[in-house]
Amino acid sequence: MNTTPPDFELPLGKRTKFYRFFEMVPAILSYGAFVLLIVLSLVSPLLAAVYLMLILIVLLVRAVGIIYHTLQGHRRLVMAQRVDWAERLAQLENPEVSYEAEKDIKKREFGTVQHLENLRLMAAAAPGTFPKPSELYNMVIIAAYDEPYSVLKPTIESLVASHYDNKQLMIALAYEERGGADMEATAQKLAKEYKNTFLTFQAIKHPRNLPNEVVGKGGNITFAGKKMREWVDKQGIEHRQVIITTLDSDNRPHRSYFDYVTYEYIANEDRKHLAYQPIALFMNNIWDVPAPMRVVATGNTFWNIISSMRPHILRNFASHSQPMDALVEMDFWSTRTVVEDGHHFWRSYFYFNGNYSVHPIYIPIYQDAVLGDSYLKSFKAQFIQLRRWMYGASDVPYVALHVFTKRRRAPFWPGFIWFIRNLDGYVTAASVSIIVAVGGWVPLLLNSHAYRDLVAHQLPDTVSVVQRIALVGIVVMVFLSFKLLPPRPERYKRTRNFWMLVQWVMMPLTAIGFLSFAALNSQARLFLGKYLTKFDVTKKVTVDTQESRLKKKDKTRKK
Repeated sequence: MNTTPPDFELPLGKRTKFYRFFEMVPAILSYGAFVLLIVLSLVSPLLAAVYLMLILIVLLVRAVGIIYHTLQGHRRLVMAQRVDWAERLAQLENPEVSYEAEKDIKKREFGTVQHLENLRLMAAAAPGTFPKPSELYNMVIIAAYDEPYSVLKPTIESLVASHYDNKQLMIALAYEERGGADMEATAQKLAKEYKNTFLTFQAIKHPRNLPNEVVGKGGNITFAGKKMREWVDKQGIEHRQVIITTLDSDNRPHRSYFDYVTYEYIANEDRKHLAYQPIALFMNNIWDVPAPMRVVATGNTFWNIISSMRPHILRNFASHSQPMDALVEMDFWSTRTVVEDGHHFWRSYFYFNGNYSVHPIYIPIYQDAVLGDSYLKSFKAQFIQLRRWMYGASDVPYVALHVFTKRRRAPFWPGFIWFIRNLDGYVTAASVSIIVAVGGWVPLLLNSHAYRDLVAHQLPDTVSVVQRIALVGIVVMVFLSFKLLPPRPERYKRTRNFWMLVQWVMMPLTAIGFLSFAALNSQARLFLGKYLTKFDVTKKVTVDTQESRLKKKDKTRKK
């Protein structure tokens, strides 16, 4: 078995000067954007106005693209869910027969033209070029820390309800030893309950304090992946016959997810070098969470929809699927990062010398929005979750190392473009919302001469016009968000719908209060060398567990 080269992993401990410099670059650019606005305002209000206008122009262009991709992405999401992917997958078993039966039937379903072309190519291909559905398996690794039975059971039930044959599903519940006795009991209870439901169901405990690991999800799922590889080998199943999907404990795939992924795996000949990315919809508990968390969750949902429409820049996020032979070859996921999903893209991209990409799957995996035991805990948990996501800026030096040095394993120019896009994403998340919100007033507040400059004097009005134009995008999101909402629980009155609408006035505040500050916090940590060495688990709290905990507290107080 080939293992990952020693210099391919993230550094632990002391970094080189090169690496430290690029760790500092995101913070230098993000905080520098504010400093530059202040300096220009003091030196020349006109230059400050030009600087701000350039940012606004770029933002407007991007806003138009975002609106377009949001509408198109939502349309694909709806259409793809209407397709009978189980039927399409079954037709790949005998493509010659299926093509003759389907070629003259006029259908207007999502991807029909491509499906017919796939059948035609498979029918004409040499034997063995394309695997058959009956030869393949899907493995699901569910990462758990200390989540209760009430959170994990619905996730496993969503796998049971899948249209995919349960006897071609392998399930690994990857749980942490540090989760304690309650987690151990929950894992064993679920293993006993579902032992005969799938091809196999295994509860795999990840030991604490293994060498060369940060405390995080990557070590957990890698440990489980290696244990499952041993089981697969004993069964005589080839690694290329298995597609591995990682799920968080609250993730519930759409019923057609595994059929769709298996279909795409078969249809793409360079299948070893592809990963498959569903659209994460943070909608499981959207009716229950506080309004600011609903806005953040819905914004994250639409960002995932938009990303699916830009496959040329799509990267691994949260739950995704990848062939087992590729994962085994590169020794599974990194155990040295708290953002194993985003980092896994770069790890794969450079390992396979640039021959790696992420293929969008236009159906959802449903996830929970952030919900804590109280409003204060919900706010804190939301910030911590976004801080962890924004800590993906820690990959900037990793990408730089594999683009600008002799360790380069991919073509320079594609790698350089990836580097710029990655860096731009984190700097934009940290600085743009704040600059747009208050930047128009900075020259006027810092320089009395700004009132004499017509351009600088009109900056607040200009920014206000841009902000009103940006409202079009929010209106589109509001309209589509109501289409994505699950049915309103009976415990809520119809007035809840009104508050689901009013909540959107918080959009600018949540963009700054959560996303921008989380990004700035992460980048400041990298700048100062105060690294995140522990995966801060977002507590999974359901309304039922929340209510039961409150009752226990009341009883304790009464005693």
